[in-house]
Amino acid sequence: MAVSVQLSEFLQARRARLRPEDAGVLPLPGRRRVAGLRREELAQVAGVSVSYYTRLEQGQSVNASEGVLDALATALRLDEHERAHLHRLASLRPRPREEPPAECADPLTRDLMRSFGDAPALVVGRRTDVLAWNPLAHALLAGHVAPAAPDRPAERPNLARMLFLDPHTRELYAEWGRKARAVVGNLRQVAGRHPEDALLAALIGELSMKSPEFTALWGDHRVRPCEADSYLLRHPLVGELTVTQQNLAIARSPGQTLTVVTTEEGSGSADTIALLRTYIG
Repeated sequence: MAVSVQLSEFLQARRARLRPEDAGVLPLPGRRRVAGLRREELAQVAGVSVSYYTRLEQGQSVNASEGVLDALATALRLDEHERAHLHRLASLRPRPREEPPAECADPLTRDLMRSFGDAPALVVGRRTDVLAWNPLAHALLAGHVAPAAPDRPAERPNLARMLFLDPHTRELYAEWGRKARAVVGNLRQVAGRHPEDALLAALIGELSMKSPEFTALWGDHRVRPCEADSYLLRHPLVGELTVTQQNLAIARSPGQTLTVVTTEEGSGSADTIALLRTYIG
């Protein structure tokens, strides 16, 4: 998706979620045909001309100053992640789509992953491809997938694809909707950083075609990195457990993360992980 289109859709989506009273303005007269603030009302709050904001939202201007962008971010009540996303979209210049080489986990990252022997750990690429996992992560998150699949680029599990299209993964997350929102929010942020990534665009296109739920969440333009969160899992072998998934940036491989899954010390979930460990020897 072109940068100008992303910027246009993001501004429209964020404008639609605000009411005039939320922004502290008197509603303009006349019947409101669409939800949220009108362009004129947002321009008033942000202190810019209506014609200038209209050009910006229509993708006809990508040279907005930082001051204007900050004023719009404040008027739209954007959080820190959304504000950064707005600045990023407004500053990017169109570039041709390209298909980058397949990602891989380098040996040092694999060594780091293996050091988490008592906890599930996996290396995840920027498009949510699983680049490597330890046996416990495989058993916890995708025991129905071949253990060596991450080593074969054409067969690699993709966490976003599995979440929306794989029944096993959908059943694993008891709070599937919350996990889905987190994954889409992270993908939206990555797409803003890498609009030229043809493989990422293909993944988003595939999910949009095959999953109405993804399409609805993608259209909301939520922007939020996946950093750490806790989820209730319903594992087919060991039953229910609550885990925290923490995503650690890998300095030597920008865009990749080391995802470590932990449980509260002394909890029943910790015992459940220990039980799962017995299944893999």
